[in-house]
Amino acid sequence: MQEEFVSQRKPPARAIVPNNQRLLVGRREAADLLSISARALDYLVANKQLTTRRIGSRVLIPISELQRFARADHPGRLAS
Repeated sequence: MQEEFVSQRKPPARAIVPNNQRLLVGRREAADLLSISARALDYLVANKQLTTRRIGSRVLIPISELQRFARADHPGRLAS
């Protein structure tokens, strides 16, 4: 009998972009960058304190938006 060779596909190559040149990050990474929980990040997004971009089903946050938020004053609590 002949052996059948099943071709194994490689996953598509991902571009390697240094962290300082990335434009968008996911929710978990954005929360880590701000040193807050993912739930607190969701609260900020829901209250329109952070804007997001949707690409397909993914919710991404621009790095520039995280930097803007981090530089601003926040005298109150996240949730009251």
